[in-house]
Amino acid sequence: MTNDDGIEAEGLHALVRACERVAEVTVVAPHHDRSASGHAITLHKPLRVSPATIPGSGAVAWAATGTPADCVLLAVYGLLPARPDVVLCGINLGPNIGHDLTYSGTVSGAMEAAILGIPAIAVSLDAEQDPRYEVAATFAAALAEEVYRRGIPPDALLNVNVPNLEVGQIRGVQVTRQSARRYRTRLERRTDPRGRPYYWIAGERTSPEEAEPGTDSHALSHGFVSVTPLQMDLTYPALLSALGRWELDRLLRGGFPA
Repeated sequence: MTNDDGIEAEGLHALVRACERVAEVTVVAPHHDRSASGHAITLHKPLRVSPATIPGSGAVAWAATGTPADCVLLAVYGLLPARPDVVLCGINLGPNIGHDLTYSGTVSGAMEAAILGIPAIAVSLDAEQDPRYEVAATFAAALAEEVYRRGIPPDALLNVNVPNLEVGQIRGVQVTRQSARRYRTRLERRTDPRGRPYYWIAGERTSPEEAEPGTDSHALSHGFVSVTPLQMDLTYPALLSALGRWELDRLLRGGFPA
Protein backbone atom coordinates (compact mmCIF):
# COMPACT_ATOMS: atom_id res chain seq x y z
CA MET A 1 0.00 0.00 0.00
CA THR A 2 1.19 3.49 -0.82
CA ASN A 3 -0.19 6.99 -1.41
CA ASP A 4 0.89 10.47 -2.46
CA ASP A 5 -0.27 12.40 0.62
CA GLY A 6 2.52 10.93 2.73
CA ILE A 7 3.00 8.34 5.46
CA GLU A 8 1.19 10.48 8.05
CA ALA A 9 -1.98 10.97 5.98
CA GLU A 10 -5.24 9.97 7.67
CA GLY A 11 -6.58 8.50 4.43
CA LEU A 12 -3.71 6.02 4.27
CA HIS A 13 -4.19 5.07 7.92
CA ALA A 14 -7.91 4.42 7.41
CA LEU A 15 -7.19 2.27 4.36
CA VAL A 16 -4.56 0.24 6.21
CA ARG A 17 -6.88 -0.47 9.14
CA ALA A 18 -9.71 -1.54 6.84
CA CYS A 19 -7.53 -3.79 4.69
CA GLU A 20 -5.66 -5.52 7.48
CA ARG A 21 -8.97 -7.04 8.60
CA VAL A 22 -8.87 -9.18 5.46
CA ALA A 23 -5.21 -9.32 4.42
CA GLU A 24 -1.60 -8.95 5.46
CA VAL A 25 -0.67 -5.33 4.78
CA THR A 26 2.72 -3.73 4.16
CA VAL A 27 3.02 0.02 3.64
CA VAL A 28 5.71 1.85 1.71
CA ALA A 29 4.67 5.49 1.43
CA PRO A 30 6.40 8.83 0.82
CA HIS A 31 7.96 10.50 3.81
CA HIS A 32 6.09 13.73 2.95
CA ASP A 33 3.33 14.95 0.63
CA ARG A 34 4.07 14.15 -3.01
CA SER A 35 0.73 15.20 -4.49
CA ALA A 36 0.65 15.92 -8.24
CA SER A 37 4.02 14.23 -8.65
CA GLY A 38 2.73 12.22 -11.58
CA HIS A 39 4.61 9.10 -12.59
CA ALA A 40 8.04 10.41 -11.68
CA ILE A 41 10.72 7.97 -10.54
CA THR A 42 14.00 8.94 -8.92
CA LEU A 43 17.11 8.12 -10.97
CA HIS A 44 19.75 10.68 -10.01
CA LYS A 45 19.92 10.44 -6.22
CA PRO A 46 19.62 7.67 -3.64
CA LEU A 47 16.36 6.66 -2.02
CA ARG A 48 16.20 6.14 1.72
CA VAL A 49 13.63 4.32 3.82
CA SER A 50 12.95 4.29 7.54
CA PRO A 51 10.55 2.27 9.70
CA ALA A 52 7.21 3.93 10.39
CA THR A 53 4.11 3.28 12.48
CA ILE A 54 0.48 3.40 11.38
CA PRO A 55 -1.78 4.49 14.28
CA GLY A 56 -4.12 1.73 15.39
CA SER A 57 -2.44 -0.82 13.12
CA GLY A 58 0.09 -3.59 13.36
CA ALA A 59 1.07 -3.36 9.71
CA VAL A 60 4.73 -3.23 8.73
CA ALA A 61 5.34 0.27 7.39
CA TRP A 62 8.16 2.20 5.77
CA ALA A 63 8.56 5.89 4.99
CA ALA A 64 10.52 6.56 1.80
CA THR A 65 12.11 9.68 0.35
CA GLY A 66 10.75 8.97 -3.12
CA THR A 67 7.55 9.33 -5.12
CA PRO A 68 4.60 6.91 -5.05
CA ALA A 69 5.99 5.10 -8.09
CA ASP A 70 9.35 4.86 -6.31
CA CYS A 71 7.59 3.36 -3.30
CA VAL A 72 6.07 0.57 -5.41
CA LEU A 73 9.47 -0.23 -6.92
CA LEU A 74 11.11 -0.17 -3.49
CA ALA A 75 8.48 -2.54 -2.11
CA VAL A 76 8.55 -5.02 -4.97
CA TYR A 77 12.29 -5.12 -5.57
CA GLY A 78 13.71 -4.41 -2.15
CA LEU A 79 11.49 -4.48 0.92
CA LEU A 80 8.94 -7.27 0.46
CA PRO A 81 9.91 -10.95 0.70
CA ALA A 82 7.48 -11.74 -2.16
CA ARG A 83 5.44 -9.88 -4.77
CA PRO A 84 2.19 -8.51 -3.36
CA ASP A 85 -1.15 -9.91 -4.51
CA VAL A 86 -2.69 -6.43 -4.85
CA VAL A 87 -1.35 -2.87 -4.62
CA LEU A 88 -3.62 -0.14 -3.24
CA CYS A 89 -2.84 3.57 -3.46
CA GLY A 90 -4.72 6.08 -1.32
CA ILE A 91 -6.95 7.17 0.14
CA ASN A 92 -6.28 10.48 -1.61
CA LEU A 93 -7.77 13.63 -0.11
CA GLY A 94 -9.59 14.97 -3.15
CA PRO A 95 -10.85 13.22 -6.29
CA ASN A 96 -8.73 11.94 -9.14
CA ILE A 97 -10.92 12.04 -12.23
CA GLY A 98 -10.70 13.28 -15.79
CA HIS A 99 -7.35 14.66 -16.84
CA ASP A 100 -6.23 14.77 -13.20
CA LEU A 101 -5.10 11.20 -13.74
CA THR A 102 -2.03 12.39 -15.64
CA TYR A 103 -0.88 14.46 -12.65
CA SER A 104 -1.91 12.19 -9.80
CA GLY A 105 0.72 10.49 -7.70
CA THR A 106 -2.03 8.24 -6.32
CA VAL A 107 -2.98 6.94 -9.75
CA SER A 108 0.66 6.75 -10.82
CA GLY A 109 1.50 4.45 -7.92
CA ALA A 110 -1.19 2.08 -9.17
CA MET A 111 0.11 2.48 -12.71
CA GLU A 112 3.59 1.42 -11.63
CA ALA A 113 2.11 -1.71 -10.09
CA ALA A 114 0.21 -2.40 -13.33
CA ILE A 115 3.45 -2.05 -15.32
CA LEU A 116 4.93 -4.70 -13.01
CA GLY A 117 1.95 -6.98 -13.67
CA ILE A 118 0.41 -6.58 -10.22
CA PRO A 119 -3.35 -5.87 -9.86
CA ALA A 120 -3.74 -2.34 -8.57
CA ILE A 121 -6.40 0.03 -7.25
CA ALA A 122 -6.15 3.82 -6.80
CA VAL A 123 -8.63 5.20 -4.25
CA SER A 124 -9.64 8.84 -3.81
CA LEU A 125 -12.24 10.68 -1.73
CA ASP A 126 -14.18 13.65 -3.12
CA ALA A 127 -13.48 15.89 -0.14
CA GLU A 128 -11.63 19.10 0.56
CA GLN A 129 -12.49 19.20 4.26
CA ASP A 130 -14.18 16.99 6.88
CA PRO A 131 -13.30 13.76 5.03
CA ARG A 132 -15.24 10.55 5.74
CA TYR A 133 -12.49 8.07 5.04
CA GLU A 134 -14.10 5.01 6.62
CA VAL A 135 -16.69 4.52 3.85
CA ALA A 136 -14.04 4.68 1.12
CA ALA A 137 -11.70 2.44 3.12
CA THR A 138 -14.33 -0.24 3.69
CA PHE A 139 -15.33 -0.26 0.02
CA ALA A 140 -11.70 -0.37 -1.14
CA ALA A 141 -10.91 -3.32 1.14
CA ALA A 142 -13.89 -5.25 -0.23
CA LEU A 143 -12.94 -4.37 -3.80
CA ALA A 144 -9.35 -5.51 -3.19
CA GLU A 145 -10.71 -8.89 -2.09
CA GLU A 146 -12.82 -9.06 -5.24
CA VAL A 147 -9.84 -8.16 -7.44
CA TYR A 148 -7.75 -10.82 -5.73
CA ARG A 149 -10.49 -13.41 -6.26
CA ARG A 150 -11.42 -12.55 -9.85
CA GLY A 151 -8.24 -10.93 -11.15
CA ILE A 152 -7.96 -8.16 -13.72
CA PRO A 153 -6.05 -8.19 -17.03
CA PRO A 154 -2.31 -7.49 -16.98
CA ASP A 155 -1.45 -3.86 -17.70
CA ALA A 156 -4.75 -2.73 -16.11
CA LEU A 157 -5.80 -0.93 -12.93
CA LEU A 158 -8.94 0.40 -11.29
CA ASN A 159 -9.39 4.07 -10.43
CA VAL A 160 -11.93 4.49 -7.63
CA ASN A 161 -13.50 7.76 -6.48
CA VAL A 162 -15.88 7.87 -3.52
CA PRO A 163 -18.32 10.68 -2.59
CA ASN A 164 -17.71 12.24 0.81
CA LEU A 165 -21.04 10.96 2.14
CA GLU A 166 -22.30 8.57 4.77
CA VAL A 167 -22.74 5.09 3.37
CA GLY A 168 -26.55 5.38 3.49
CA GLN A 169 -26.39 8.54 1.36
CA ILE A 170 -24.32 6.99 -1.44
CA ARG A 171 -26.60 6.01 -4.31
CA GLY A 172 -24.56 3.05 -5.52
CA VAL A 173 -21.52 2.13 -7.59
CA GLN A 174 -21.10 2.94 -11.28
CA VAL A 175 -18.50 1.51 -13.64
CA THR A 176 -17.43 4.57 -15.61
CA ARG A 177 -15.12 5.93 -18.28
CA GLN A 178 -12.64 8.74 -17.80
CA SER A 179 -14.12 12.20 -18.25
CA ALA A 180 -12.56 15.25 -19.83
CA ARG A 181 -10.72 17.94 -17.91
CA ARG A 182 -12.46 19.11 -14.72
CA TYR A 183 -10.64 22.40 -14.25
CA ARG A 184 -10.35 25.71 -16.03
CA THR A 185 -6.69 26.57 -15.64
CA ARG A 186 -5.52 30.09 -14.95
CA LEU A 187 -2.10 31.57 -14.30
CA GLU A 188 -1.90 34.25 -11.64
CA ARG A 189 0.91 36.79 -11.83
CA ARG A 190 1.92 38.18 -8.43
CA THR A 191 4.69 40.31 -7.01
CA ASP A 192 6.97 39.38 -4.13
CA PRO A 193 8.04 41.88 -1.40
CA ARG A 194 11.10 42.82 -3.49
CA GLY A 195 8.98 43.74 -6.47
CA ARG A 196 9.86 40.71 -8.55
CA PRO A 197 7.10 38.86 -10.41
CA TYR A 198 6.23 35.25 -9.76
CA TYR A 199 3.49 32.98 -11.04
CA TRP A 200 0.97 30.65 -9.44
CA ILE A 201 -0.82 27.95 -11.43
CA ALA A 202 -4.43 27.75 -10.27
CA GLY A 203 -7.75 26.46 -11.51
CA GLU A 204 -11.41 26.12 -10.75
CA ARG A 205 -13.71 23.14 -11.16
CA THR A 206 -16.13 22.99 -14.01
CA SER A 207 -19.81 22.69 -13.16
CA PRO A 208 -21.06 19.12 -12.52
CA GLU A 209 -23.76 19.79 -15.12
CA GLU A 210 -21.03 19.84 -17.77
CA ALA A 211 -20.04 16.22 -17.11
CA GLU A 212 -21.23 13.54 -19.52
CA PRO A 213 -23.33 10.65 -18.18
CA GLY A 214 -21.29 7.49 -17.84
CA THR A 215 -18.14 9.35 -16.81
CA ASP A 216 -16.31 9.39 -13.49
CA SER A 217 -17.10 13.07 -12.96
CA HIS A 218 -20.83 12.60 -13.60
CA ALA A 219 -21.09 9.60 -11.27
CA LEU A 220 -19.24 11.31 -8.45
CA SER A 221 -21.21 14.54 -8.67
CA HIS A 222 -24.48 12.55 -8.52
CA GLY A 223 -23.59 10.62 -5.38
CA PHE A 224 -22.22 7.40 -6.87
CA VAL A 225 -18.92 5.65 -6.29
CA SER A 226 -17.03 5.69 -9.60
CA VAL A 227 -14.91 2.70 -10.63
CA THR A 228 -12.98 3.34 -13.84
CA PRO A 229 -10.89 0.61 -15.48
CA LEU A 230 -7.69 2.03 -16.94
CA GLN A 231 -4.97 0.52 -19.12
CA MET A 232 -1.35 1.42 -19.67
CA ASP A 233 -1.60 1.19 -23.47
CA LEU A 234 -2.19 4.85 -24.40
CA THR A 235 -2.49 4.22 -28.14
CA TYR A 236 -5.26 6.19 -29.91
CA PRO A 237 -6.75 3.52 -32.25
CA ALA A 238 -8.66 5.88 -34.57
CA LEU A 239 -5.63 8.14 -35.05
CA LEU A 240 -3.42 5.10 -35.55
CA SER A 241 -5.53 4.18 -38.56
CA ALA A 242 -5.62 7.75 -39.88
CA LEU A 243 -1.86 8.22 -39.59
CA GLY A 244 -1.40 5.13 -41.72
CA ARG A 245 -2.90 7.09 -44.61
CA TRP A 246 -0.51 10.03 -44.25
CA GLU A 247 2.26 8.28 -46.20
CA LEU A 248 4.84 9.36 -43.67
CA ASP A 249 7.66 7.56 -45.49
CA ARG A 250 7.92 10.47 -47.89
CA LEU A 251 8.89 12.80 -45.03
CA LEU A 252 12.10 10.81 -44.66
CA ARG A 253 12.88 11.62 -48.29
CA GLY A 254 12.23 15.34 -47.90
CA GLY A 255 8.71 15.24 -49.23
CA PHE A 256 6.20 17.85 -48.15
CA PRO A 257 2.48 18.24 -48.69
CA ALA A 258 1.56 19.98 -51.94
